Amino acid sequence: MISIIVPVYNADKYITETIRMVKEQTRRDWELILVDDGSADDSVACIEAYLEQMEARDKDQIRLICKERNEGPAAARNQGLSCAKGRYLTFLDADDVWLPDKLEKEMAFMQAKDVAFVFTAYEFGNEKAEGTGKVVSVPEQLNYREALSRTVIFTSTVMFDSEKIDRELIKMPNVESEDTATWWQILRNGHTAWGLNEVTAIYRRPPRSLSSNKLTAVRRIWKLYRRVEKLSFGDSVVFLVLWAVRATLRRI
Repeated sequence: MISIIVPVYNADKYITETIRMVKEQTRRDWELILVDDGSADDSVACIEAYLEQMEARDKDQIRLICKERNEGPAAARNQGLSCAKGRYLTFLDADDVWLPDKLEKEMAFMQAKDVAFVFTAYEFGNEKAEGTGKVVSVPEQLNYREALSRTVIFTSTVMFDSEKIDRELIKMPNVESEDTATWWQILRNGHTAWGLNEVTAIYRRPPRSLSSNKLTAVRRIWKLYRRVEKLSFGDSVVFLVLWAVRATLRRI
């Protein structure tokens, strides 16, 4: 079974669509774990209203966990991870979009390669998650040092086999860019990430999203190099330059 973990924070504009999108996946052996991270909007009400309309057999595939206070996406994903029943683990952000065959294609790729960590290509989308035509292609493989210079692994495309990767390695640290820190943590421990160069997701990018702020992104990646990975100043500079070049090319 595939466990799909979705952190929910003030996502009432998207969350109904997110649930519907998962239900429309061509692969059906999944559970959906929605972790509300102390939303101040109607996210929980939207989820509960949607679940009320579903048939009992479909409801059994979906769980809502409500945290008492907002602690950030890392804590929300970790809470979902702690109660996930599936062998295979995936993350989906509430405002991103999966194509209907995302799970099916990714699982087939993982099993064909007999690997533990896979990710896929994706397309940038606008506020309405309409594809812009800008596709981020992915390499066939990434090891730890290769990953340090390119943040090409998109959270909503990853899949893990928890029988081959210890779940403790998949737990996200409470740092900025917690997802990137997690991929590095897994790769640093000897695993390889395998890329399926097919688009399975759309990355919704509002005009003023945090990830679109380039100075903020540079600061976050530098802190990861120095404070989390404990790289030397020289290595950090080299990886930062490589990262900046590739990040720029990815958005052209």
